[in-house]
Amino acid sequence: MQTKEWLGQVREEIVDPERAIVDPHQHVWDYPGARYLLEEFLADVTDGPDDGTCHRVVSTVYVECDWGYRTDAPESLRPVGEIEFAHGVAEQSAAGAHGECRVAQGIVGFADLTLGGDVRPVLEAHLAASPRFKGIRHAAAWDPDPKVRNAHTHPVEHLMLTDAFNAGLTVLGDLGLSFDAWAFHPQLADVLALAQAHPDLTIVLNHLGGPVGVGSYAGRHDELFGQWQDNVAALAAAPNVHVKLGGINMKVNGFGWHSRPRPATSDELVDRTGRYYEHAIDVFGAQRCMFESNFPLDRESASYSVLWNAFKKIAAGRTEEEKQALFSGTASRVYRLD
Repeated sequence: MQTKEWLGQVREEIVDPERAIVDPHQHVWDYPGARYLLEEFLADVTDGPDDGTCHRVVSTVYVECDWGYRTDAPESLRPVGEIEFAHGVAEQSAAGAHGECRVAQGIVGFADLTLGGDVRPVLEAHLAASPRFKGIRHAAAWDPDPKVRNAHTHPVEHLMLTDAFNAGLTVLGDLGLSFDAWAFHPQLADVLALAQAHPDLTIVLNHLGGPVGVGSYAGRHDELFGQWQDNVAALAAAPNVHVKLGGINMKVNGFGWHSRPRPATSDELVDRTGRYYEHAIDVFGAQRCMFESNFPLDRESASYSVLWNAFKKIAAGRTEEEKQALFSGTASRVYRLD
């Protein structure tokens, strides 16, 4: 992760500071040498210009990151430990000592969907571990290029099309839970096939469908944008799919912000990446879109305050109803936070 000093080189006045934000995608963890727990996340949320203003983040959704697993349980049940960990973070936040923001008001965990029907006891254990548990992300991001870092779940090609995975999704839907889909942009046809096979399942596409910009994709943003654009438009035809607007400032996206002597400004983020957000909102509609921070991963490129300034600038021309959906309404509804 970038240092506070590096990020602090760019400080901006907060745009529309009173707007309520539900951040539907953030992580906390304590990996060796990479501590990012509640204290660190809230420090990012409340950081801003010298006048003390910051974005008004009222709640968040914790998304699995392979952290806090049980070590004394069968393999399939080890991820229950992450739900317990995230629930503890939520309880700490809900105590009110850290301000208005309710971190991990919703929790998206992991369960191995390739267990098929046998995933049911895992999901039931998640539900028992926290009333905040809302759904599963079984990341499927995969690419044949070895320079593209595949998901932490070590997926195989076309994972989402396998019979076992789809049997697991059926159980997920039966329990009224949602599915977060993390895939790279060449895999969006697989996400569409999955959505069509499970029309009653709520699916949330992570990170704008994962436009890749490293390895064999490097330096080809303009060329590949059309491919991404078509794939996203096709996916938008599935009414059960929603999309998270964000998560494209990681190294895999290839914009190279992390390698600069200074982090990106909000205007630079809008200039380089705004067309991805605009297209997604246009084809999905604001009622199926939600801005996300993806912190601390997008912290590689910009501060929390700068990132949300960029989002607010991208949404500036939208109606008030659309803005309400984009910044809080869609996330609250999809993750059943009310």
